[in-house]
Amino acid sequence: MMIETPAVAVAEASADVVVTGSAAPSITNVQEAGVDEGGIVKQAGDYLIILRRGRLFTVSIADGGLRPVDAINAYPPGADAAGDWYDEMLVSGDWVVVVGYSYSRGGTEINRFRLSPQGRLSFVDAYHLRSNDYYSSRNYASRLVGDELIFYAPLELYWNRDPLEVLPGMRRWTGEADAKFRPIARPEQIYVPQRLRDDRTAEITTLHTLSRCDLTAERMTCEGVGVLGSDSRTFYVSTQALYLWVGQDWYRGPGAQEGLSFVYRLPLAETAPTAVQVRGQPVDQFSFRENRAAQTLDVFVSSDGGGDAMWRPEVTRGDAALLRLPLGLFGDGSVRAGSELYRELPGADGGSIDRNRWVGDRLLYSLRTYGFDGVAAGTLVAASLEGGVTSIAMPHVVDRIEVMGRDALTVGGDEDVQFTTIELDPGSAVIGDRYVLQSSQEAEERSHAFFYSPDPDSPDGSSGVVGLPVMRSADGRSTLFYSIADMLFLRREARRLGPYGRLDSSPGTAVDDACVASCADWYGNARPIFIGDRIFALMGYELVEGAREAETVREVGRISFAPPARGQQR
Repeated sequence: MMIETPAVAVAEASADVVVTGSAAPSITNVQEAGVDEGGIVKQAGDYLIILRRGRLFTVSIADGGLRPVDAINAYPPGADAAGDWYDEMLVSGDWVVVVGYSYSRGGTEINRFRLSPQGRLSFVDAYHLRSNDYYSSRNYASRLVGDELIFYAPLELYWNRDPLEVLPGMRRWTGEADAKFRPIARPEQIYVPQRLRDDRTAEITTLHTLSRCDLTAERMTCEGVGVLGSDSRTFYVSTQALYLWVGQDWYRGPGAQEGLSFVYRLPLAETAPTAVQVRGQPVDQFSFRENRAAQTLDVFVSSDGGGDAMWRPEVTRGDAALLRLPLGLFGDGSVRAGSELYRELPGADGGSIDRNRWVGDRLLYSLRTYGFDGVAAGTLVAASLEGGVTSIAMPHVVDRIEVMGRDALTVGGDEDVQFTTIELDPGSAVIGDRYVLQSSQEAEERSHAFFYSPDPDSPDGSSGVVGLPVMRSADGRSTLFYSIADMLFLRREARRLGPYGRLDSSPGTAVDDACVASCADWYGNARPIFIGDRIFALMGYELVEGAREAETVREVGRISFAPPARGQQR
């Protein structure tokens, strides 16, 4: 298979992308404004659309009400979905797209639906992208910018196969199991830098595909590009470009050669990627920030990580550094980011690097270490672009770092859920107010489980309401992937953090829903939802509304949108 090195001129920084289309406002805790991420609940006008256990549900919130409307399978009619997992959904106007991975039919599955003005869903069509499982314990495989769908998908390479059968491909689902894939990238659109081609020890085991599709086209069309490398990757999308960091695997050890990691940049308005040689590995997608003001890609990296595939972000260790990569260095991959672009930061020192997040121009990341007694201790590091570094001994390990206006909120703990604000004034980072929810645990650590709604009259966004699903440790419902959580709300005002009420799920209401697809909640099943002045808690098959009062959130409505129990008729 002839694979060309991209002969692309050094990339100029893109102009701002004007996002068009009729994308619904995001009720999802996204990394980048203007870039929606595939999730389990979205808003389309007066309707909430919920993806759960292989089905789509619609709930009307019109006129201050709360009413179940419709339900439909999230997969094609007549398909055997027993081997399928549907975990990500995106909405643009009246178009609804469900993203999943099908072990039975093979590949990333894209199922399109239309939403009627009455809230009814109808299946339109389905497509498959040639891929292996894209799952990540932290990242999401799909994004939406305007009406353009963006997907990441990996494909393991087997050199005894026909080369044309490993090209990025797509097929429209017709019910024929052996339907052919149509290439969405030509052989010359598969890229490998010359440095990687020349190294006989390089791992080239995976084709990483970046696909862009027109969600609202009558018949969906996609364009793809592929890059070759090891199976270690991290995927990030800004409003300007797609980025893919492909690095040497963490298990290769300290003797592995340097210079075999690359970060690729694919501007949204172009079709060919550019690349730079780099060292280290990002922790996950939150390690990245495209800095348009400085014309750099700022990335937090470690010396011993594995990217965001599967569960690898959970085993990040080693030394740490901040890479400030000028966008002008991106080219044909022959340029290597020099050591002067890396700034050393405190590393794990025998422990692990847990979470990281950009809060304005401040990089925050958490370290976990263990004492002789086996008890874990947490440290939070705040690094400014100007060079200042502050290490904060935390009262708990940190499992979550979230943006709260100009400040940050950390969440962690073992037997209790502990919330600690980090006040980020110019030139300083200190622990602020705290709140501890005793005898509980966080329901899940994915970014979408959290939402912060700043007060409209808060000039710096530091006052507002937090929503997070939690589980009572002793109630017997805290089994990962099968739990039903309650929704905790906290309020922050004048930098004081305190309880603001709780919307509880109904115990003992679980039904046999005759689930046939996606029957484990790998992406969680509980979300706080803020729409204008209204607050909702999605908890399993329940949707509960709360009214904001001076001191608390009070329940004012509750519905179940569960499908009929097995053997019952709707």
